[in-house]
Formats: sequence, structure tokens, C-alpha cells
Amino acid sequence: MIPSSRFLENRIVEAADLSSARRVVELGPGTGGTTRTFLSHLGPEARLLSIELSPFFHELLEEISDPRFINHLGSAEYLADILARHQMESPDVVISGIPFSKMPEAVGTRIARSIHESLCEGGRFVAYQFRRHVAQVTSPVMGEPVSCSLELWNIPPMRVYCWGKPGAACG
Repeated sequence: MIPSSRFLENRIVEAADLSSARRVVELGPGTGGTTRTFLSHLGPEARLLSIELSPFFHELLEEISDPRFINHLGSAEYLADILARHQMESPDVVISGIPFSKMPEAVGTRIARSIHESLCEGGRFVAYQFRRHVAQVTSPVMGEPVSCSLELWNIPPMRVYCWGKPGAACG
């Protein structure tokens, strides 16, 4: 597993507009490298909920000691339940590095629906992926992405997709 480059992290931070975000969900934080970067760009009142499926990675994330950080072991399919469990309102940003191309399409569709239903009006879903599969799964649920950029200064190069949920911005 190769960590995300600072170039990719900066592209994700920009697409997610983290400096103005108050409630952020990260799906598939892995070892926590991007998680730490996201925390460094969030304001003091913001909260970051990371949802990790792997018990091994979940345990590694326990090393992050930031009062704004919530570490949850579970599946992104149950995003609404996880938000409720942590008494967190609808996120204004969901960021995902989970490999949609490696999961059954039905699971990917359930995750995309869960994200769409959980995002607040005007919220953003940002996914960074090696393959284009995330767009095939997410676009039928959320419409076409508002942007897609390629970060070549990463191993492997990654696409950063951004979808917006119509409506007024989160408050």
C-alpha cells in the first residue's frame, strides 16, 4: 500500500472545500495519512467521522488523538445509522478512497445511495479512484460529476471525482 501523495491530498482538500466544511465523513481511511491531512485543513469546530471496514486499519486509526476525530469500524452501506450513532448531523462532505471497482456492483450502489441520502442539501461527495468504476456506480444515483480531474503526481495516478447534491449549502 503506497500512501497518497501530497499532490493528491491537496487536490482532494480543494475538491472537498475542507476549509469551510463542518461535518466531514471519510470512507476507507486506511492507515490514516489522508485523515491527518484532512484534519489539518478543518476548522476547530468541524468534525471528521472516519468509517473503516478493516479491523486492522481501524486499530491503527486509534492512534489519532484529535477531539474532532471519530473513528468507526463498519460499512459505508450503513452511513445513516453510523451518523445517528455518533449524533452527527448530515455531512456537508463525504470523501471516499474505497475501491468501488473491487466490490460487487450492488454493494457499490447501496453505498452511493447511502451517501446521497445522508448528504445535506448542497453537500459534496468526493471520490479518489484509480479506475472510473465509481462514476458508473455513482452517476445513476447522484447524476454526472460536477468535476473530474486526474492527479498524475501520485502512484498510481488517481482521478478525483466530485458530485454535488442540489440545494442550499449546509448550515
